[in-house]
Amino acid sequence: MAKTQRIDKVLSNLGYGSRKDIRKVCKDGLVKVDGKVIKSSSVHIDPESSEIIIGNEVVDYREFVYIMLNKPQGVVSATEDNRDETVVDLLDEKYVPFEVFPVGRLDKDTEGLLLLTNDGKLAHNLLSPKKHVSKTYYAKVDGIVTEEDIEKFKEGVYIEEDYKTLPANLKILKSDEISEIELTIHEGKFHQVKRMFKAVDKTVIYLKRLSMGPLKLDNRLDLGEYRELNEDELNKLRDHK
Repeated sequence: MAKTQRIDKVLSNLGYGSRKDIRKVCKDGLVKVDGKVIKSSSVHIDPESSEIIIGNEVVDYREFVYIMLNKPQGVVSATEDNRDETVVDLLDEKYVPFEVFPVGRLDKDTEGLLLLTNDGKLAHNLLSPKKHVSKTYYAKVDGIVTEEDIEKFKEGVYIEEDYKTLPANLKILKSDEISEIELTIHEGKFHQVKRMFKAVDKTVIYLKRLSMGPLKLDNRLDLGEYRELNEDELNKLRDHK
C-alpha cells in the first residue's frame, strides 16, 4: 500500500522551507505533482512514486540517506558540539534536512570508517549488543606484539576489573618496537581497542577503523571525504544478521 504524506510535510522535511513557505509556493502555482499543478499544500501524495517539481527543479525525494565517511582525527562523532568540529559539519548542506547522525562513535583521535544515516532501525540493528557486529581496526602499537597476545585476545582480556572482552581476532602485520596490527572485535566498549592493548602492557598510538559488519571503508576516500552507500553495500547491511 502506498505511503502518502501531505505535500507541505514532504517538502519542508526536504529543506524547501517551512510549511508556511510551502503553502505560498503552492498558491503561486509553482508546485507540480506528476505534471499537475497543486495549489493546496494539504494534498496527500506518495513521494516515492510521484514526480514532484518546484519551479523548474525536480525534487529528489528519499526518506533515508546512508553516508560512508572516512573520519579524520580531531573531529568528534556527534551531531553537535560546543568546542569541536563534528562529523556532521563535514557534510554538504543538502544533507541538513535529513538530520543524519553517526552510527556508533569513533574517538576524536581515531580515523576511518563511520556510517551516518537517519535510519534509526538500521542503526539500532548495527549497534545492538546482542548482534555482536564485527568491527575491524588497523593500529600502530608501541611495543612488540607477540603470538602470546594473539592467544590472550582470542580468549578475551579484562579491560575492567569485572569485565572480560569477547574473543577477538588479532593479526600481526609487523612486530617491532612499533608494531602494526589488525584487530577484529565483536562489541563496542568505550576505548575498547586501546584498553585491550593496555591490558597486555602496550599502547595504541594510531587507530583506524577499516570495517563494520559487511561494510568496508572505500580506500579511494581521503580523510574527510564521504559518499553515499551503493545499493550492494546497503543491501548487505540490511541483510546482515
